[in-house]
Amino acid sequence: MTLTTAKWTISEYHQLVETGILDDKRVELLEGIIVDMPPEGIPHAFYCTESVQYLSILLANRAKVREGHPVTLPNNSEPEPDIAIVRAPSRQYLAHHPYPDDIFWLIEYANTTLKKDLNDKKRVYAETGIEEYWVVNLQTPELIVFRDRAIDTYRSETKLATGNISPLAFPDLQIEVRKLFTV
Repeated sequence: MTLTTAKWTISEYHQLVETGILDDKRVELLEGIIVDMPPEGIPHAFYCTESVQYLSILLANRAKVREGHPVTLPNNSEPEPDIAIVRAPSRQYLAHHPYPDDIFWLIEYANTTLKKDLNDKKRVYAETGIEEYWVVNLQTPELIVFRDRAIDTYRSETKLATGNISPLAFPDLQIEVRKLFTV
């Protein structure tokens, strides 16, 4: 017996969301498939929230820092990255979630989701035009930075546990790596 998976378009997914069917579920849409999201652990929630505050201060009026909200991607994906750094003004997101052209870079915090974030999400983000993708590995802890996007991957992978990093979109900005995963 062959099993086939029903694929959802973004429009169909939005209709499901509007009906309330998914209200009690933590899910996201990846390449037309509705995928369960595991509950956030305490360290994940803490470091993510602290990083949103830190990045918001650093970026001031240059960009908006969104925590745990969807982005809409052209491959029938609507993931909910832990942090999305997007173009201002945020008023435009009353009509739609950020699109790839609105996104400066995305950050995922990973403990139990490390494999998914380093494989599935990395591929989805690369193939839809996200120029920079960061994964904060809470197991190690370290920051993994993906850049130099190719068709469905990134050619550059850098692991950092200390020091500073400048995002591609803001080369003058210095982000202290340890502030993303230490107190």
